[in-house]
Amino acid sequence: MKKFLFTIVAVLMAAPSFAQFSSGGFSIDEEHVYWGVRFGMNFSGISGDIVDADKRRTGMTLGGVVGLRVTENSPVFLESGLYYSQRGAKTLKAHEKIAKDQLEGHINYFDIPLVIKYGFPMEDNMAVLPFFGPYVGFSLSKDSNCLKRSDMGFKLGCGLEWNNLYAEAFYQFGVVNIADKGSSHGRNLGVNIGINF
Repeated sequence: MKKFLFTIVAVLMAAPSFAQFSSGGFSIDEEHVYWGVRFGMNFSGISGDIVDADKRRTGMTLGGVVGLRVTENSPVFLESGLYYSQRGAKTLKAHEKIAKDQLEGHINYFDIPLVIKYGFPMEDNMAVLPFFGPYVGFSLSKDSNCLKRSDMGFKLGCGLEWNNLYAEAFYQFGVVNIADKGSSHGRNLGVNIGINF
C-alpha cells in the first residue's frame, strides 16, 4: 500500500512536467477525438446476502480511454475505455442461509464503461465534465470462491480538466447479481488522475 501511495504522489508531482510537452493543451471547444490514460484508487464493497460493510476493499485502477465528440454545437462526448480494476470486499461474511464462515472477497475486473460527458468551460483552460453511463466488467480468473466472474451496472461521476491534466471522482453501482449463491451487488467509489491527448 505504501508503494501504491508513493506512485500516486510521484505522478501528481510529475504532472506539470507532462503538461509542458502538450501542443497547446486539450480544449473541449476544439477537440473531436481524444484519448487518455487513467490511474487511481477504488474503495469497493458488496451489498446483499454477502455483506461486511465495515471491511471495504481498497484497490487500484489503471486504464486507457478514448472519447469522441458527438455534436458540433455543444461539448458532448461519448467516452469508452478499458480499465484494470481491483474490487470486491476485504472479507465477506455470508448470510446464514448460505454459509457461516468468512469468505474471500477479492475480485479483479477488466471494466469497459460507455459514458456520456458534457463539458462546462471555465476560466484558465479548465472544464468540468459530469458523466453517466453503463459499464460491464469481467474477470479472467476465478479470484473469489463465492463471486461470479462478470458484473454490469452504471457509472456516475464528474471530471475536472486543466489543459491536458485530468482528475475525476466516480461511483459504480452494479445491477446484476454477482454472488454464486443468494443475491448481492457490487458498489464502488473511486478517484482517478490522468492525462488527455
